[in-house]
Amino acid sequence: MLSFVLRRLLASVFILLGASFIIYVLAANAGDPLEDLRASTAPNREALIAARVELLQLDVPAPARYFLWLGGVLGAFVGQFDLGTTVSGQSVINLISDAMWQTIQLVTIASVIAILIGVIVGMTTALRQYSGYDYTVTFFSFLFFSLPVFFVAVLLKEYMAIGFNDFLTNPAIPPIGIVIISLVSGFVWMTIIGGDPKPRLIVFGSATLITAAILGYLLITNWFERPGLGAFLIGGLGAAIAVIVTSLSTGLRNRRALYAALAMAALGAALWYPLQFVMTTSATVIVPVMLIVAFLVIGAVVGYLLGQNDKMVAARGAAITGALVGGLIVLDRVMQVWPDYVVNTRGRPIATIGASTPGLGGSIWQGALDSYTHLLLPTITLLLLSVASYSRYSRASLLEVMNQDYVRTARAKGLTERTVVMRHAFRNAMIPIATIIAFDVGGLIGGAVITETIFAWRGMGSIFQDALEHVDLNPLMAFILITSALTVLFNLLADILYSVLDPRIRVS
Repeated sequence: MLSFVLRRLLASVFILLGASFIIYVLAANAGDPLEDLRASTAPNREALIAARVELLQLDVPAPARYFLWLGGVLGAFVGQFDLGTTVSGQSVINLISDAMWQTIQLVTIASVIAILIGVIVGMTTALRQYSGYDYTVTFFSFLFFSLPVFFVAVLLKEYMAIGFNDFLTNPAIPPIGIVIISLVSGFVWMTIIGGDPKPRLIVFGSATLITAAILGYLLITNWFERPGLGAFLIGGLGAAIAVIVTSLSTGLRNRRALYAALAMAALGAALWYPLQFVMTTSATVIVPVMLIVAFLVIGAVVGYLLGQNDKMVAARGAAITGALVGGLIVLDRVMQVWPDYVVNTRGRPIATIGASTPGLGGSIWQGALDSYTHLLLPTITLLLLSVASYSRYSRASLLEVMNQDYVRTARAKGLTERTVVMRHAFRNAMIPIATIIAFDVGGLIGGAVITETIFAWRGMGSIFQDALEHVDLNPLMAFILITSALTVLFNLLADILYSVLDPRIRVS
């Protein structure tokens, strides 16, 4: 495997060099970076042209100029990394650093959530093939997949941002609205659960009543004005997480693993109030990180102690539950600053443009909430389109795997359906998904140009667009270098992941 990785890296270096040389020469001959100055009427126009020619070394032929640029890139090995300057004289390294951080925030969150939701939805529809749930998901998948990104973004701006901000001025839901939302919720859960008509009606009625009760509780307690979870909800949500994690990893019959995971939910509820004195307004970023890590470690220890014969399995489930419960506690602390944030944003908390609110200030909790509100719309835009594709790929992949001989053999041995799906079929079904994810992530790092433009998000896509418009080679080549290197890296990781998912795949 090591020799394979080294060969791939060596071949990738030559591919990157050849591709970057071709792109540099083509881009250099595609336009004139002095065009704006040539059309200028400034009295010192010739001096400005001479200064830009000297700054960008435009008096050197494009093929030779490429090697000057490459020398600055290779200077990274001796601590003198240089990507040149823009036509305006700004350092490309500083420009790309800021844009990379903006894009990483957007792409990482959207990609992780899209992969999780897309794979889960795709797998469940494959297991419920040709059911009402499958048809419903298929319809919405094709719908979102066919919608243009700018149309989705405009709809989200209109109804999720402007509409929700207007709703917050008087957060009230009329009775007919509660009835409609509850009935839709009941129908959705009935479709997901499936089964015979009687259980489906029971699920429909239960989900309808529970949804109506939750909406009534939120309105009575003014939750939309002062949101929060509290110890009770953290304990309840933690218990639900414990049940889900245990059912997926070992099955609910493994009582030891279930008790260890439930213990972390109880611990989160018990420590909620004392931890408020730790997460003060003067806390630093390290506090929430340490809190989540601490819950993860405690969960692993608790699971190991309670696991008996399945120590590692119980430790894994309890650690995942603990980390998620710790995340709920941090989320609750962020939600507590919502009233102040609404005031600071003049009653319009859901942002439609930009990556942050200018001059906001405040604690790290308010800063985290501000980042979330600005990330919300562009993340959902990318999320809806990505989930649609991932769900279809996951469904098709699992359906193909479930028809393999080894899956039928596993069922014939008497293994439970959960074991057959999670331990035998799921890993092999993820192999083509790993390939798709590698291509998508490498491409998304390059920036979602349309999404960034609509939401005024200054990321890699915006840098690329500006560089093309102004024939600005240095930021353009920096963009190509980063996106190409990341694409190669993620595809290499996908190749390595194949052998992890399927032990039959080995490279000598």
